[in-house]
Amino acid sequence: MITKKEETRELEWRITVTHKPSAQEDHNLEPRIALWHQLIDLLSLNMRSSSRFMKNAWKLGVDDPRKFIHCIKVGLALTLVSIFYYTRPLYQGVGGTAMWAIMTIVVIFEFTVGGTIYKGLNRVMATLSAGMIAVGIHWLASKSSETSEHIIIGVSAFLLCIFSSNFVRFIPIVKARFDYGILIFILTFNLVAVSGYRVDRLLELAQQRMTTVFIGISICLLVCILVRPVWAGEELHLLTIKNMRKLADSIEESVAEYFRNGEKGDGNETYVQNSRGYKCVLNSKATEESLANLARWEPMHGRFSYLHPWSQYLKVCTAMRYCAYCIETLNDCINSENENQQKAPEHLKKHLSNACLRLGLESSNVLKELANSIESMKRSFSIEVLIAEMNDAVEEVQNILSTPSTRRSRIESSHSNHTIDGSNDSDHSGLIAQRNNIKNRWGWQMQSRTWQ
Repeated sequence: MITKKEETRELEWRITVTHKPSAQEDHNLEPRIALWHQLIDLLSLNMRSSSRFMKNAWKLGVDDPRKFIHCIKVGLALTLVSIFYYTRPLYQGVGGTAMWAIMTIVVIFEFTVGGTIYKGLNRVMATLSAGMIAVGIHWLASKSSETSEHIIIGVSAFLLCIFSSNFVRFIPIVKARFDYGILIFILTFNLVAVSGYRVDRLLELAQQRMTTVFIGISICLLVCILVRPVWAGEELHLLTIKNMRKLADSIEESVAEYFRNGEKGDGNETYVQNSRGYKCVLNSKATEESLANLARWEPMHGRFSYLHPWSQYLKVCTAMRYCAYCIETLNDCINSENENQQKAPEHLKKHLSNACLRLGLESSNVLKELANSIESMKRSFSIEVLIAEMNDAVEEVQNILSTPSTRRSRIESSHSNHTIDGSNDSDHSGLIAQRNNIKNRWGWQMQSRTWQ
């Protein structure tokens, strides 16, 4: 029989105390925990980066589906040229140089038809001319002694590379139109000439290379032209129209903002886009020149003939950039007045506001009508009337600025209504400076008759 005291001792004997890790054990666990947290942060960062990349890629494809179609076209061209590897008769016909056809497609396939034709024709002409010259030099070297054979090939390669790469490529018109061809010429010449020193069947090598290059270029042109083509000339045409309309909106909004004392119009996104549209004109010079250069290589398509005056588009774009610089100067004046750095007299702005607002509106109407005329590729019947109204607005502003009685009345009214530091001479010089600034900003309007 167990007594109560013995039972209590057994219960006390079974009580356990919770074990606490020592300081050394805690020190050993800290690096593992820190490493685990770093791994989690790295995975979350990669997931966020991947998600951001997918969103940007999706937005890019939605904004311009032609870029996604271009990727499909490149894949289709590579699939077609791969038949020369998969089909034994075709592979035996071109030999092991079928890889040059694949390399040709990868190198010359561009987004626009003009870019593909530009690179394709440059590659054909460069490969043909370099192959012929290399074969000729190799024949000449083979007729000489064994000692001088490699000297002739080396000296010819050195001289041709110097002439083509270090001299001809610095000529602006050659660099703009044939830079890629010169690069291929150097590559092909050295490949054929140097290989011919060790290869007996040089003509066969040159023929296989020409055949595979021709196959690759033919497949590129067929896919690029027949499957949803993107024409560089049409892109330049649409870009010019879009920039001209943005410039028209910027003129109207910037002039109105200046005479509202720098106050924003409605504060909405549309107003901001309209007033800052001139920046697209300033930043599109490189794109316009590239598209104009590629458009010269394109065949007749749509409303554009083979000898379409693409150079005239560049002249129009240059005139628009000159106007955009004037708008940028006007926006600098607005920003400086908002910062209270150089503020024009309010009485002068008030006196000129109606005439300048009319001038901005008439200039905007002229540009919009020109954009419509370029878009339809027909002469506008109302453009002469709009230009005449714009010139009348220019003359009105110039008359207000150059009339002595008007200047004196403005100076007297400024003394009676406002407290202005300085003497009459400073007011008079301020009016002259303001007149010169406005003349510089709107002087381009007087040349508008040349656009007719």
